[in-house]
Amino acid sequence: MDAVVSLEQRLTVERAPAGRPVATRSLDTLLEIDAQSLRMAAFALGQRVLTLSWDGTNLVSERHPLLPAEVDAAYVLRDVQWMYAPLQALRTVLPPGWVLEESGGERILSHDAVPVLLIHYDSASRWNGRSKLENRLEGYTLTIESAKQPSGS
Repeated sequence: MDAVVSLEQRLTVERAPAGRPVATRSLDTLLEIDAQSLRMAAFALGQRVLTLSWDGTNLVSERHPLLPAEVDAAYVLRDVQWMYAPLQALRTVLPPGWVLEESGGERILSHDAVPVLLIHYDSASRWNGRSKLENRLEGYTLTIESAKQPSGS
């Protein structure tokens, strides 16, 4: 990646544990990605609750003590990568039995021909608009609403 991508985002997670009502949580984030690293700051009620920085090898994060334990920096990073990383880069790290396909504004990760992760992009540019990730293995949906920020901001 040659350019810096800066996004303002709203991340909304919906989880419906077996037979229970849907639990929804939202965070506002600032995400910056360049050739060397990915950086994110997440906010709730005007307070920074999570920061993470990943250089391709090391993940460094800080979290507010009141942030729910299920909001894990490694999982946030993983989901952001599934949504935004180049397809070929993701394919090179898949173990045997896993297949990642992309077509018509969707990415589908399958294990032994069973779709387990489905991503739908509402816009031709995944950097703007709404994207939705459905994680069937872990039982949640993540919706990301993104607005690309001008360069140099």
